[in-house]
Amino acid sequence: MAKKVVFVDDSKAVLASVELAVQELVENGSIVFSTFSNPVEFLEKVQRGVIEYDMLFTDINMPQMTGLELAQNLKAIDSVRQKPILALTTENSAEIKQSGKEIGIAGWVVKPFSNEKIVMAIKKVLGI
Repeated sequence: MAKKVVFVDDSKAVLASVELAVQELVENGSIVFSTFSNPVEFLEKVQRGVIEYDMLFTDINMPQMTGLELAQNLKAIDSVRQKPILALTTENSAEIKQSGKEIGIAGWVVKPFSNEKIVMAIKKVLGI
């Protein structure tokens, strides 16, 4: 069964890039994926049980809510608490990474990213 991967980023260009990056995984049935440009909207859908996922990539710097705040809120929801969250961001400081680790962010992919990095992260984390 295909794993559900979600990308949350306020940049439509980044979301278009990740769509291309995961195209082969979608086509071979390994994953289904969805994107959100508003983390607040995504969080509300998860809280209402409308959205389920196996893995989440989130930007850190977004105007509506930071990726750290999103991760912290998601880790408080029983149904998704154990689901892996990776940061997909330009943020690379040790302080931000440490904050993310304390919240429960499992990994860090720094922009600009290669398609191979995204695919490798998905395969490694989901074991596909």
